[in-house]
Amino acid sequence: MSDALESIAAVFEPGPAPGPGRTPGPVGMTILLVCWVGLGLLPAVFAVPDLKLATGSTGTPGTLTIVSCESLGQGRYDCKGSFVPDGGGDAIAVAASPDSTAGDVKRARLASERDRAVPTGTPGLLAALTMPFLSVGVLAFLPYVFLYVFRVRRGRRVAVIFGSVLTVVALCGVITGMVAAYS
Repeated sequence: MSDALESIAAVFEPGPAPGPGRTPGPVGMTILLVCWVGLGLLPAVFAVPDLKLATGSTGTPGTLTIVSCESLGQGRYDCKGSFVPDGGGDAIAVAASPDSTAGDVKRARLASERDRAVPTGTPGLLAALTMPFLSVGVLAFLPYVFLYVFRVRRGRRVAVIFGSVLTVVALCGVITGMVAAYS
């Protein structure tokens, strides 16, 4: 019986502390930091087209009516819509956001590719800002990590406080954007 308890206790005991030679070297740390920055910037970069549409700087204004939403299983949906430009003309079949509900009517902007429409106004803008807020959250503690990697002791506490505040702001932004997208 004591062997079984020792086996269980061994699982929860901390392993050896990292020492010299057990952490990435300068090249490995540089690669990790570049990957972190890339991972943090990609959501914001991919959100730019939707932000331009949601703010009205690009696209054709009009009305989007959600025609159907088909369940793909596991909580995923494929929604189709009908976009009618403000200037008149025929309705255009477009892909709609998967967080839509059949029968919804929203102000929207048609993308230049004429394949999708993005809601405008405050809910559309907040929904489009979800991914940039995610970027802020991913990059929030990067200043602390740089101080740690370069072995700078001064300012670490401020960097942790700054990272914590940015993380809370980013979390609030992501939640607000998600609520706006589903309302």
